[in-house]
Amino acid sequence: MKHIPARRTDADCAVREDPAEIPALRGTARVVIASTRAADGSYEDRTGPHLVQWLRARGLDAVDKQVVSDGPEVGQALAAAIEDGIDIIVTSGGTGISPTDVTPEQTAPLIEREMPGILEEVRRRGAQKIATALLSRGLAGMAGRSFVVNLPGSRGGVEDGISVLDPLLDHLLEQRDGGDHA
Repeated sequence: MKHIPARRTDADCAVREDPAEIPALRGTARVVIASTRAADGSYEDRTGPHLVQWLRARGLDAVDKQVVSDGPEVGQALAAAIEDGIDIIVTSGGTGISPTDVTPEQTAPLIEREMPGILEEVRRRGAQKIATALLSRGLAGMAGRSFVVNLPGSRGGVEDGISVLDPLLDHLLEQRDGGDHA
């Protein structure tokens, strides 16, 4: 059986047969893992390395990762990343409904322009596989010049997030910098 490559449509509406054709991004990124257990070393961070690898593969100049406990430390890490001028800030974890899942509450005060469609689509894709994906409460939006997005802490949720974000990031950064809507 002949392998047929997946077709992708990027934000510029170009159909790309080969992942090598995807435009490289310019800028910086920070991954913030919101997990008290990962922060104290009792649990392995399973999503952060995958997110870092994806962002580096997209050609970003600098990508780093920070693991913090759930709660106010998430907000502090986000505020520091925004202050540092990071272009893309991706969180993973803390978006559910347990009492310690407060990543959206820590993110909301920092967002100036919300982009609800991004997480709506992540939840929709996730719900096609597992109904509990609809319980994720992540946010996305602009905080100054930084794009901030909260992804679930599960590997499946991160995969869904990457599939939604990947074709959008180049256009998002162009628009942020005043680019045309072409």
